[in-house]
Amino acid sequence: MNVFDCAIKREEDSRSYFMGLVEKATDPELKILFSMLADCEDEHKKRLLKLKRRMDGKMSVLEDLDVSVCSYRPFLTQSELLEDKGNDPDLYLFTVKKEEQDITFYRELAERAANEQTRKSLLMLADEERRHLERMEEIYAFVETPRTYLESGEFSNLRPL
Repeated sequence: MNVFDCAIKREEDSRSYFMGLVEKATDPELKILFSMLADCEDEHKKRLLKLKRRMDGKMSVLEDLDVSVCSYRPFLTQSELLEDKGNDPDLYLFTVKKEEQDITFYRELAERAANEQTRKSLLMLADEERRHLERMEEIYAFVETPRTYLESGEFSNLRPL
């Protein structure tokens, strides 16, 4: 299977997961966050499609790569995630863990690749996921800014609640 097709499938599955969370979440802020994360997955998919077109498809194949491995398998179902948000109220840790899981996935596949070009493609996908993680962190910072940023220095003497 082509490693880019695998990566694209994972992005599609991740986007569907986040869109399901948009539908299930009752908190408007979480709905916005999940919607932004779904959009980020869509942007990432488009970037992967461009990379796939640039790369030689025959040289980015991992022979023993089963399609089922390419499905995104969240460590929490959507319901479990929304119920368990007391431990991670803004779901930042969940988001980081998901992206780290993807980075590890591609690095482990790269170790198995016999073909050097395929190995390079998989390491490139791991780097792409690392950039994706940075994007997720930027989204989180954007969503959290109203709660963590004071524009005026006159409030510097306030203590956290």
